[in-house]
Amino acid sequence: MSELTFDTLIDDGNYLGSERARLENQLILDELERKKRARNLAVPTDDNKVKARLREIGEPITLFGERPPDRRDRLIYVLSQINAARGDEAMAVDEESSEESEEEVEEFYSPGSLELLEARRTLAEYSLPRAQKRVAQQRIDSKIPLGRIIDIRKKVFADVKSFANLGSQIGDERPISLVRFSPNSKYLATGSWAGNVKLWDMPNCTPVRTFRGHTDRIGGVSWHPKATLGQSEDAVNMVSGAADQTLHLWSLNSEKPLATMKGHVDRVARVVFHPSGNYVASASFDTTWRLWDVNSAKEVLLQEGHSKEVFSVEFQNDGALCASGGLDAIGRVWDLRTGRTAMVLDGHVQAIFAIAFSPNGYQIATGSGDDTIRIWDMRSLKALYTIPAHLSNVSDVRFFTGDELPPAFAPDIVMNGTEDDDASLDAKSSDPEKTFEEWQYRSGLYFVSGGYDGLVKLWSADDWQLLRTLPTDGGKVMSVDLSHDGKMLASGTYNRNFQIFTPEGS
Repeated sequence: MSELTFDTLIDDGNYLGSERARLENQLILDELERKKRARNLAVPTDDNKVKARLREIGEPITLFGERPPDRRDRLIYVLSQINAARGDEAMAVDEESSEESEEEVEEFYSPGSLELLEARRTLAEYSLPRAQKRVAQQRIDSKIPLGRIIDIRKKVFADVKSFANLGSQIGDERPISLVRFSPNSKYLATGSWAGNVKLWDMPNCTPVRTFRGHTDRIGGVSWHPKATLGQSEDAVNMVSGAADQTLHLWSLNSEKPLATMKGHVDRVARVVFHPSGNYVASASFDTTWRLWDVNSAKEVLLQEGHSKEVFSVEFQNDGALCASGGLDAIGRVWDLRTGRTAMVLDGHVQAIFAIAFSPNGYQIATGSGDDTIRIWDMRSLKALYTIPAHLSNVSDVRFFTGDELPPAFAPDIVMNGTEDDDASLDAKSSDPEKTFEEWQYRSGLYFVSGGYDGLVKLWSADDWQLLRTLPTDGGKVMSVDLSHDGKMLASGTYNRNFQIFTPEGS
């Protein structure tokens, strides 16, 4: 009995250690709970209102070097600390009032111009027939026998899994920030931090032209949908945006821009042409994205809605929707015909650097600084799948979107030799209907991603499985793209190079 009593009185430090661990764990849980509640706080996005709220609670309205997004984050943090000090009862009351306040400020309208009204009507007239055509094609695809679908998947994925490095080329004096193939897949446009846009002949990687006009890092480059497909080389064929806060419209015959569009008050990140070719969207570090009329080179829409810098922007293929992703880790899908928010993409815990619509029209892929790719479904308004994609930031995501006709049926195909003639004739004579069906189904069946881990990865877009991992020649992968004929993949890297990958045997 005495031995038992003696043993129980021995203190080897374990009790103190376990108590310390319990307290540390409780502190972590309390901090997580505070952050969770902080996300539900209704805090204004207008900087003047943020300053007024800070003054009201006795905090400095600004700190040295503090930007508006940082000031808003500080307000959220201070309010969450105050609410935590009040206790659960006070927090419940505050949440209730916050919800009421949120209902009041969640959706607001700003006066629009007649030009914007006309643009919305034009966009509606353009997108509705395209959506009708897409849905009709999806109905046809839904009737394809399962065995045929399996055969198509096997054939397509066999090609995708055979992608290999064709070559690497030094693109500029500074990192290559963006790579985009031309609509006819014969050219590659590269944008760099040196402020240059360069045009390269594919697949030879020989320089064609350098477009100079920007004075700072280029964040986005996009081709006009009809460029190299009948569009005059003297007309607008490309757009670029840079950290000098401007957008430039380019022809293919001049090294100087046709027009310069100004309005952003901070760095311009991604830019993209609307499928109609009449409008351009630009994402900016001024926390907005904007819509521009190409013909007049004027701003049509200034869209707010993000609490931090907007980095990525992309149009749906129909032309009805636009998606934006920001450094606030939130993505938003906007209906261009009404101006309303169609869906909020809330799930990432770090900045969204890449956003892409699937050709099926209802799925969206987002790449983030949390190293994941999330797949969202607009029909169910939620995330379908989370892919642990890269070991570091996912910098770009691009779905394969094919030409209207398979390469063998392209009207501008050039026969340079007997072998090419034979190959084309074989493709045309084998079974045109099956070839066309396979090509239609191939569009949107896979996508590519690039990451700061120096890797390019190809994924299936139906079960979200990894198909192929392609190492680059070192450095962060800043951008990736797939050619519309399905024969090439390009990546731009931080070490000033771009790489071209092709299926083996092609």
